[in-house]
Amino acid sequence: MPDNITGNFTNAINKENTTILVSLNVDSSKYSEDLEELRQLAISDKLIILAEIKSKRHKPNPATYAGKGKVEEIARILRQTGAQLVIFNNNLSSAQQRNLRIYLNCRVIDRTSLILDIFAQRAKSHEGKLQVELAQLQYLATHLVRGWTHLERQKGGIGLRGPGETQLETDRRLLGKRVKLLKEKLIKLQSRRNIQRRTRKRANVISVSIIGYTNVGKSTLFNSLTRTNAYAANKLFATLDATTRKLYIPGHGPLVISDTVGFIRELPHTLIAAFKATLEETVQSDVLLHVVDASSPNREEQIEEVNKVLQEIGADTVPQILILNKIDLTNESQGTSGYRRNEYGRIELIRLSAKTGEGLDFIKLALAEVIKQSKPQWCKILPQIKTLDDGCTITN
Repeated sequence: MPDNITGNFTNAINKENTTILVSLNVDSSKYSEDLEELRQLAISDKLIILAEIKSKRHKPNPATYAGKGKVEEIARILRQTGAQLVIFNNNLSSAQQRNLRIYLNCRVIDRTSLILDIFAQRAKSHEGKLQVELAQLQYLATHLVRGWTHLERQKGGIGLRGPGETQLETDRRLLGKRVKLLKEKLIKLQSRRNIQRRTRKRANVISVSIIGYTNVGKSTLFNSLTRTNAYAANKLFATLDATTRKLYIPGHGPLVISDTVGFIRELPHTLIAAFKATLEETVQSDVLLHVVDASSPNREEQIEEVNKVLQEIGADTVPQILILNKIDLTNESQGTSGYRRNEYGRIELIRLSAKTGEGLDFIKLALAEVIKQSKPQWCKILPQIKTLDDGCTITN
């Protein structure tokens, strides 16, 4: 077996959901991290990894991305393992996918397709399902070859084509109609969200969003703070549908806190566009709790990737508090929780373990200070109040 191939070939044939991972390094400085994420994505999609094929290329092959020799190698490993799927850790064009599928005689998908499939499985809410379907169709629109007339189920395809219209043109037209319908439905749901936000703003309720890379413990932190049972698991994209709860900070008042979908390196733009309504909760927040896995060797890169997405959606100006989570998994001694203030005296970093509860009080302290800092603004719109219990005084 070549050195660049790893895997378990025992009893491989006839297994369901079996796959081969193909990772081609084309001038990537984060090749190892990308491959490990691909493994975790495949596991999250309940796939059985039978082999990993690794290689380096100066530039992609226009026809098959991988070179002829590497494609032949993939075909040989497919015959040996009986795997049903090949996943490329690279974005493939529609022509490359088609050519590989014909040559290898099996399904071939890329990283984006894998992420979309995971999202499709995890979406539970009506809005989440609409957003995932929109992202899938927008992806298909750029990879459309043939065979998508099943999108039109009422008319059965008879009499659909106009004079001279080809099968591909019909598919594109039907896909476009479905995309338009989904966008209209999401706009209506977005309007409802906007009404809810305006209501909270009028009531001067602080809005907080928990953000961060996927699988860093956001949902565990959310459950610990709100004492709820939002789904949390040690896998990528365990949370897909945004969850919002009211949280009361004793002595300071209520706020609204939201658990949001995790980010990942090279998050597909179709997903960012489709989840615009959900991500707007982040944009409209008063403060972001940016959760980071303190035990991860790649945490600095993960912070950078999250900030890139925040900039893309227009949330890069929202104040952040960096939360170094999972200190219980670090090599440091116990009792390492704590917080750090910036030059303005505001808490900017907190170390804690959402799982054990160590350091959670520092989160509540930071949120209490956020509420307190916002109260002078309330005083301006409540001139009938002379004094507030936090020392905010009105002078006429």
